[in-house]
Amino acid sequence: IMANVSWTEGVSNETAANASSEFSLEADFQYCLFTVIYSIVFVLGLIENVLSLYLLSCKVKHISHSYIYMINLALADTLFVCVLPFKIHYHLNWNNWIFGDMACRITGTLYYINIYLSIAFFTCICVDRYIAVLHPFAYIQIKVIHYVMVVTILWVVALSVTVPLILGGPLHNSGARNTTACFENFATSSWTYRMAPYNILALVFGFVIPFSIILISYPLIAKRISQIKHTVRKRKAVSTVYIILVICALCFLPYHLTHLLHFLMRIQVIQNESFTTLIYKMRRVTLALVSFNCCLNPLLYYYTSSSKQWRFSFKLRFRSKMVYTICDRKLGESSYVYKLQRRHGNKNPRDGIN
Repeated sequence: IMANVSWTEGVSNETAANASSEFSLEADFQYCLFTVIYSIVFVLGLIENVLSLYLLSCKVKHISHSYIYMINLALADTLFVCVLPFKIHYHLNWNNWIFGDMACRITGTLYYINIYLSIAFFTCICVDRYIAVLHPFAYIQIKVIHYVMVVTILWVVALSVTVPLILGGPLHNSGARNTTACFENFATSSWTYRMAPYNILALVFGFVIPFSIILISYPLIAKRISQIKHTVRKRKAVSTVYIILVICALCFLPYHLTHLLHFLMRIQVIQNESFTTLIYKMRRVTLALVSFNCCLNPLLYYYTSSSKQWRFSFKLRFRSKMVYTICDRKLGESSYVYKLQRRHGNKNPRDGIN
């Protein structure tokens, strides 16, 4: 208990007094929802992404250098699932954080890094497919070093945005039922000043612009492929963008729509009580569902790979122990059955080969 007191003393009176209506906003289903979904994502995501990292790095034969984006996407997903046990405990404990302020900052930022790095790598893969299909001669001039530079820039940008957030002060607050909330339940002043730049940048540069690029790339690639002879590589280019569109539509689009409404609610642009309650509940659902992206991303690695290492055959082949002869009355009827008929005098004079 004393350990908790030492780090929760950083919660200001302003935060406790002015917390932006989190106390009145309740969604009791969230505790079970987060626990179940995060547990499923942790098990599946850990297995899938560790296996993906191994296969992409060591086993799979790559037909393009875009596998560098996929390896980094799998790495980001692996980091994401590593923080889920802390989130599971947090929600299982009725949104009460017990691991300290620094752990709250690190796990919270890693959670959101995954969301926006995933979208960034999706965008890079779509642009890569766009250049490969519409500008093949320019595409062959792109070297591995160019992909490494893009990946490095994305990681540097992600870290440069999150490090100030981690070092900028406590991210835990007093929650309902005398609990300690982590990365939520901020005061209105925090939403208006400290958190506002992050939310605006995340919405515009983290989702709107990348998702627009993905939406533009897909019809251009599809139109170009419809004009040329279909090949396996061309079909994979369309499938790649299609899978990315599906993942974005299922995971990221609902999350960011509710995130925008949630942000407007927190800065008190939206004040209708019933609407704010609905927004809060939608926010909890989409916040849980967005985590499924790290389970769906391995589908992208599978369908864009040319290696048979991804394909596992579980077919069991059995050899028949029944012997067939050309004298069997019916095609496929065994000699054993035929001999039984002969023994009981059921042979038809016309049986056999005419």
